[in-house]
Amino acid sequence: MKHTRRKFVKMGIGGVTNIVSLNIIALGLASCSKEDNIVPDYNELGITEVFIPPTINVTAKSEISIDGKGFQNGDKIEWILVSDTTISYSTIITSTTSSSATMILPVGIPSGRYRLEISRNSKSLTLGTLQLNIVSDYYVPDVDGMTIKGIVFSNGVGVSGVVVSDGVEVTTTDADGIYYLPSDKVSGFVFISIPGNYEVPANGNAPQFFKRLTKSQSVTEQHDFSLVAANNDQHVVFAMADWHLANRNDDLDQFNNNVLPDVNAMIDAYSSAGTKVYVLTLGDLTWDLYWYSNNFNLNDYIPYMNQLHSPVFNVIGNHDNDPYFADDRLAEDSYRNILGPTYYSFNLGQVHYVVLDDVVYLNNGGSEGTIGDRDYNERITTQQLEWLTKDLTAITDKSTPIVIATHTPIYRNPSLDQTGNQVDTFRLGNASQLMSRLDGFTNVHILTGHSHINFTVEENPTVMEHNTGAICATWWWTGKDGYAGNHICKDGSPGGYGIWQINGKEIQWQYKSIGFDADYQFRTYDLNSIHITAAEFAPNATESELSVYSGPFALPNSNNEVLINVWGYDSGWQIEVTENGQPLTVTRVKILDPLHIISYEALRLNVGSEPTSAFVTDETTHMFKVTASSPDTTLDVKITDRFGNVYEESMIRPKAFSLDMI
Repeated sequence: MKHTRRKFVKMGIGGVTNIVSLNIIALGLASCSKEDNIVPDYNELGITEVFIPPTINVTAKSEISIDGKGFQNGDKIEWILVSDTTISYSTIITSTTSSSATMILPVGIPSGRYRLEISRNSKSLTLGTLQLNIVSDYYVPDVDGMTIKGIVFSNGVGVSGVVVSDGVEVTTTDADGIYYLPSDKVSGFVFISIPGNYEVPANGNAPQFFKRLTKSQSVTEQHDFSLVAANNDQHVVFAMADWHLANRNDDLDQFNNNVLPDVNAMIDAYSSAGTKVYVLTLGDLTWDLYWYSNNFNLNDYIPYMNQLHSPVFNVIGNHDNDPYFADDRLAEDSYRNILGPTYYSFNLGQVHYVVLDDVVYLNNGGSEGTIGDRDYNERITTQQLEWLTKDLTAITDKSTPIVIATHTPIYRNPSLDQTGNQVDTFRLGNASQLMSRLDGFTNVHILTGHSHINFTVEENPTVMEHNTGAICATWWWTGKDGYAGNHICKDGSPGGYGIWQINGKEIQWQYKSIGFDADYQFRTYDLNSIHITAAEFAPNATESELSVYSGPFALPNSNNEVLINVWGYDSGWQIEVTENGQPLTVTRVKILDPLHIISYEALRLNVGSEPTSAFVTDETTHMFKVTASSPDTTLDVKITDRFGNVYEESMIRPKAFSLDMI
């Protein structure tokens, strides 16, 4: 993108350089980390009571004032780039008071995240880390009819071609990084579509690509955006659906002890190899039913989001609406106030990402102090579709990969016809209108959640939907203390998340099971060993109660059949099974997963509770069946995904069926 300086009048009075107080800039920033930015009371330099804020916005060559005691004139301050510690910039303390020190920003320092270290003679001390944003110092004049204006810049220089929107109108910055919008301000935001190979400052882990509108419709307001150069042509996105954090079912312990270490270990592995990593949630971050009774809402989600080792782009789900409002717009206001816009777009490298809200929250009977029925329609509003058309118009290269992220699925859980071919039908109320907006693009992926199962749909040759299993699996039930001791979704997939690896325009994906190696992609069942009875799996329930849920597994099976659950399956995968070197016929089937039945339904019945209808086992089409010649032969199972990765098991039979099987 072109970088040029806008020749407008500099801000400031009489040419006097402004002194920026780091303490003042820090006020009101919720992302401040006291642990990172507190200097120990005792240190060899005698410097105490230092406060370094998480973010500062300053013009080049500004003087900066640091609050703290014990500084001396001539102390050297080293600004070390966190993303590449071989790069650093130096300046010195030029003046001090009893409670502060002043320095000039190092010459040529770009925007970025820095660790500040002070040295005096042979002694040194880390003061803290901060995000430095070099801002533009040029005034943007008013233009008749334009109610929002601003400049998008990087290192104080305007960046051209950046898409800017208020959620209705869409424009791009000019050659100097300037934009104007004739906005009615109905969305309450102005936001940019972050261009590829840039990032924006973050509040905690949340990228700040938006600004809140604060003035009346008739008053022009200026909002500028700072970009930080970041090579993300090669990057990884973690698609994390359905967190359902609510401070129940041991969910916070399960998240902290199981989910977080797994996800962060994967993020760290990619990051250490030099690959940029981002998290994209797919909605239902919380659980509206428990916002008030458990005092856990979207504000309480943020600290858990901030423990991830990467930026996080959020998606709203039906359970992220305020259950005290029987109005979609009003119910979404809590999300907007805490997390930002409910729809927007951004670019990572050469890929264009679009976040949509496909839930129209109805919540009949909801009012202040009263939770309604929390019902909703699954559709994308006309305003969003019109905005999406304008957003995509800015992309002239139709081979650009488009990734749409939204909460509820576009298609239903697939079925199979009599010949075993997949049958797909729309679920989203106005899915055809969404698809029409994607016409002409040749590489579109839609990432969805909501259903707590995995499936893929490729009905359209240029559009592929990936419904992703849940972080919470079955609403944290199976991993709750005293239950199954596993973490399993309704289709038998382990709780997990999608890993999307992007190199330029090339995309590969994989489902990662929490608590397992990345190559754990299927589970085999010896159906001769599976007979789900109350006596064995729910001794406090009756056989008739359990048989309602156990389906074909309520009766013994001695047909030497083997069932294979391949949770990441799509049409590009190949399933091969051999017995004594001879290939067996593999048949795709739609069937319940037996492990989920004994992990959820059986254990709920065992404590005298009725299984919740939304949580019970779903039939899935990523199941495959083979018939062996005898009950005790070893089967060699070979699964090859569409990218050529091979996953294998030598299945020794008989194979036991239990809660802790893999």
